[in-house]
Amino acid sequence: MKTADGEDPRVKICVLGAGSLGSAIGGRLAEAGHSVCLINRNQSFVDAVRARGLRLLEEGRERSVGVEAARTPEGLAPVDLVIVLVKSFHTREAAEAARNLVGPDTMVMSLQNGLGHEDILSEVFGRAHVLAGKTYVGGQMTEPGLILTGVRGKETIFGELDGALSPRMLALQAAFEAAGMTAVASPNIMGAIWDKLLINVATGAVTAITGLVYGDLYQTPEVEAVGLEAVKEAMTVAAALRIRLETQAPVEAWRKAGNGLPYQFKTSMLQSLEKGSITEIDFVNGAVVRAGAKAGVPTPVNATLVGLVKGVERAMILRRGGKA
Repeated sequence: MKTADGEDPRVKICVLGAGSLGSAIGGRLAEAGHSVCLINRNQSFVDAVRARGLRLLEEGRERSVGVEAARTPEGLAPVDLVIVLVKSFHTREAAEAARNLVGPDTMVMSLQNGLGHEDILSEVFGRAHVLAGKTYVGGQMTEPGLILTGVRGKETIFGELDGALSPRMLALQAAFEAAGMTAVASPNIMGAIWDKLLINVATGAVTAITGLVYGDLYQTPEVEAVGLEAVKEAMTVAAALRIRLETQAPVEAWRKAGNGLPYQFKTSMLQSLEKGSITEIDFVNGAVVRAGAKAGVPTPVNATLVGLVKGVERAMILRRGGKA
């Protein structure tokens, strides 16, 4: 990675949990000349990438990018940067299995939704290795190895846990920008994380419970009122914890959640349930509840949403004959 000392600008990167988003980011970085390995448990994805490269479809044009792909990190050498994008509830398990990727100078950066991942990664790898981040990049995997990407104008924000603008942060910013991505090295990364959290708090749980796509959601004022109250609680918790937000009012998060998205778009929580998977509710609304308890701020709306989503998950599991 290029620094003031003139080190090699190429970065060895491993994307842990390379679904649509991880592949979109990893593919862009590979195009910029970095060595990228995508870890995806799906064998069909690995086979497709190995056979035809990672295919990116952007603005109507498809191109193939040369990357490595593997189902697990087993046997791989340490890299410069590990980008963590596994489902939140798999974070610890995935990190434990990826210890071999982390050498003395390796950076480990979560770009996952919600709160609490950095604490888990710090426990596994040590706090000095861990960076926090959030991204607004979009991606959709239309078939194994083919990614519809949304990168243009979509920020990726990252920072040191202590707020320092370190040389490695500035070098990482340069690497992302050289790959055609908008990148911000932030001295207020926790504020950025909370700003993104507010968007997930606004719509994720209410769509998981109701099954509404975005178009219908934004035409249902009673549901909007619930989402706005959940965001209001989260903002009150953030203020109590002295977290500096850019979001000034709950309605900003509500509107930003749906900006530019098609009528039929579904939140990740709703998509998870439709795929038969549990959601990341514990790291979104659940994280607000835990932070509220720490700050002495009541969060009854978020606690109710957590309980209802847990109930939906339990019913889903029972319907397919499992144990809840």
